[in-house]
Amino acid sequence: MFKDILLVGIGSFAGGSLRMVVSKYLQLCVAGSFPLGTMVVNVLGCFLIGIVSSLSGSESSISPAVRLLLATGFCGGFTTFSTFMNENVMLMKDGDDFSTSVLYLFASLFLGFVAVLAGRQLVLAFR
Repeated sequence: MFKDILLVGIGSFAGGSLRMVVSKYLQLCVAGSFPLGTMVVNVLGCFLIGIVSSLSGSESSISPAVRLLLATGFCGGFTTFSTFMNENVMLMKDGDDFSTSVLYLFASLFLGFVAVLAGRQLVLAFR
């Protein structure tokens, strides 16, 4: 168990550090407030976790330890959005119908947005 935690921690450190560098650099290249850096990191993270999850359990399989390091650690540290999107794909892949995946997608986006607004309002109420 400690080895797994260490693998995820190392991957998270690398992914989170790279997220900051890529996001900050790309944001400097864009005029205005559009969060291009975050969008690129999220899409790139989705691409990477798609590769890693496809290599898991295939003929060119990667070990569970490498999967923890790359998918849970690196991609999770790089962006949790990639994990969120991969879970949507897995819902469909595991035999659940498309509507379950769509429900998870929109419920997560809506509830996450509402939760951010609620958190902000809570802080503003006590200032």
